[in-house]
Amino acid sequence: MRRIILKPGEEGRIYRGHPWVYDNEVACVLDGKGDKPETGQGKTRQGDPVPGLTGLSAGEAVDVESSRKEYLGRGFANPRSKILVRIYSPSKEGADKGFFKRRIREALERRTPCYELGRESCRAVFGEADFLPGLIADRFVGWPLEDALRVRDGVVDFDGLAEKLGPPLSWLSLEFLSYGMDTRRDLILEAFAEVLPDPVLRGIVERSAPVRELEGLENRPGILEGSFPEKGIVIFENGFPMAVHLEEGQKTGYYLDQRDNRLWVRNHGKARQVLDLCANTGGFSVHALRGGAQSVLAVDSSSRALEVLKLNAALNGFEDSISTETGDIFDILPRYERDTSKRFDLVILDPPAFAKTRASLESAMRGYKEINLRAIKLLRKGGILVSCSCSQAVGEGRFKAMIASSAADAGRRLIQLEFRQQSPDHPVLSGYDESHYLKCGCYLVL
Repeated sequence: MRRIILKPGEEGRIYRGHPWVYDNEVACVLDGKGDKPETGQGKTRQGDPVPGLTGLSAGEAVDVESSRKEYLGRGFANPRSKILVRIYSPSKEGADKGFFKRRIREALERRTPCYELGRESCRAVFGEADFLPGLIADRFVGWPLEDALRVRDGVVDFDGLAEKLGPPLSWLSLEFLSYGMDTRRDLILEAFAEVLPDPVLRGIVERSAPVRELEGLENRPGILEGSFPEKGIVIFENGFPMAVHLEEGQKTGYYLDQRDNRLWVRNHGKARQVLDLCANTGGFSVHALRGGAQSVLAVDSSSRALEVLKLNAALNGFEDSISTETGDIFDILPRYERDTSKRFDLVILDPPAFAKTRASLESAMRGYKEINLRAIKLLRKGGILVSCSCSQAVGEGRFKAMIASSAADAGRRLIQLEFRQQSPDHPVLSGYDESHYLKCGCYLVL
């Protein structure tokens, strides 16, 4: 097995638990039989020469060592990517089907205290944070939406559907975001089939992602195994029905990472007039209504997402309590600011990631500040701002400073009620800051 030898001083981050080795941190690639580099001198993406780099194959397992030949771990290599190695184990274990079964089983066991896996959907595997770098697996539990609508009698509830339709079913939505995982997809699919608990797995869907192109992989979304209902499925989040389509929705089909933050909104939404910005399919909107909100105005740039939002409101018995507007919030918020009738008691901001890379951070912060400044201006005294950012490049400190600056420019003062993060099925791994990506600040506006 080939050995990746780091340059002096580059091992500290790996010792602290970070699983990535960048190409510019590598001194040479050894053939595994001694201290002689592989024949052929490759270059990093920055053009720096690395002896032995040309011998690496995308997806192969390699060992990583410090400049002093101290063992650091085993990972999957990809010379086509700036992330040359993604470490999957601190020991010399192979990546066979048994390995994937153990990792998946351990990930599910970590979720058991927080999720009832027979009833609740969750992220079953969160890549590096579950020691399966580049693999994302969301498990959805529920019934075909068409069947649920056929037997519906008022508000849809889990036990009612189970009585009329029988036990729930499950589906997987997968993303293979690294070359090492993509080349082992057959082993991974077999491992999931053998490890996943009930409900019965009816289908596996693969989703596309831009990061695959950075790995040198083609996007090939579609159904990998089994089937998926044409009209989508209905799942239950915090006990509330939500329509989900794994082939149409964003990312893996539904943002499971906001489960607990949506519950917070439910608990603080009573009797409030709510503005839900970047509402997508209505996770926050539905929870606000279930918490007793007086009304909800949901805004999103996607008319299709708002159609699903209206369906979700109806499934929960609130088709008459919600209104929608399709458009860009950068255009809509200035108009609302001029319209004195558009004032609210609770504003939710959950925009897409403005800063996908650190290079775009400054322009992203300007965007975040603009929408937060305008959102604060729309809140009545005693109102609540729930502001989110899923940009990993935006740290918690910088996000909070942006909120404070927005409030100052709006001439308002804020009290932080709570500062939250992603739900526990998206674990935050110590030493791997990239796993802590979601910020959710909850503020009382004075």
